[in-house]
Amino acid sequence: MLLALSSIGCPAAAHDTWLQPRRTMVLPGTIAQIDLTSGDKFATFDAAIMPDRVATARARLNGKTVDVQLGAPEKKSLEIRVPLSDPGMATIWLSLTPKSIELNRKEVQHYLQEIDAPALLTQAWYAGKGPKPWREVYAKHTKTFVVVGRGGRTKADRTWSEPVGMLLEIVPEKDPTMLRAGDEFPVRVLRNGAPLGDFSVGIVREGNTNRAFRKTDAAGRAVFKVTRAGKWLLRGTELRSSNKSGIDWESDFTTLSFEVQ
Repeated sequence: MLLALSSIGCPAAAHDTWLQPRRTMVLPGTIAQIDLTSGDKFATFDAAIMPDRVATARARLNGKTVDVQLGAPEKKSLEIRVPLSDPGMATIWLSLTPKSIELNRKEVQHYLQEIDAPALLTQAWYAGKGPKPWREVYAKHTKTFVVVGRGGRTKADRTWSEPVGMLLEIVPEKDPTMLRAGDEFPVRVLRNGAPLGDFSVGIVREGNTNRAFRKTDAAGRAVFKVTRAGKWLLRGTELRSSNKSGIDWESDFTTLSFEVQ
């Protein structure tokens, strides 16, 4: 499953949340500074996430996982500070606490289009839940990578391909820090550690306004072709009906940010 992309944009209704390293390569013994932000146009910062919304913030380097430090929120981002002592490939990830939202009918129409919601779910909404307000609880998960030391990347180090355990997670199958313009980028999507098939994964390059999605196969895999250098974001939303009182829908958003040389 291969999708060639050169000018792809980001949803306007369902704001994406992502981690953006200020430097994708740092020296051993330094602190990586990473911005946690949210916006409707990648990679423009629109809003800072408050520290009390963060449920989990961790980093993994050379097989060791540690909690990372949250800084004070700035005007449009929350700084994440990650001490990285040794050479290697650092994986940094973060999950936010669930949050509720209520949408009107017009907002729902736009939202379902922006996340490429499954047809059966969309039909169920219009058939049985259209007249009522849309009541949803959503959680967000995001991940990125930083190279530590110029010799930090080795062929033997494949920790970037290992899941970190987020509820909904995009896992690279090719080193995301070694991508060049024109490369194919295979990924797999996991939900609770299991492959998530027939799931829409979107991709966006910084500064673009169009969007495109690719469905994962039965093994949860999809392949994209990154045609230009710059910052890129993979994104997906798993939306499902809820049986909880006062809630119609539950969802998990996931993003993976990377940079193409």
